[in-house]
Amino acid sequence: MESYGGRRGQAERDAITVEIGYALCSALFAAAVVFGAIAGPALLFELPDTVSRLMLRAGLVLAPALFAIRTISVLMRFRPGSQPSQPGRTNPDS
Repeated sequence: MESYGGRRGQAERDAITVEIGYALCSALFAAAVVFGAIAGPALLFELPDTVSRLMLRAGLVLAPALFAIRTISVLMRFRPGSQPSQPGRTNPDS
């Protein structure tokens, strides 16, 4: 983004689009893995009804929560213009 509130360039818009896609895909994958790990045994094995319901509900609560947390954390980490101007350098004084 240009200084003084200018419009974003095409490269910056593309970078934001890619980052949003990555955030959503990685969050979906993580949520699916967590749901499968928690609710999977309840779906695959014959467990007592109480345990089965508890595992399914826990999976249905934790998977969307993880999806939201992962998406937000990836998007908050990506801030256009926050990267160093010279690759490999973390400080302007280095």
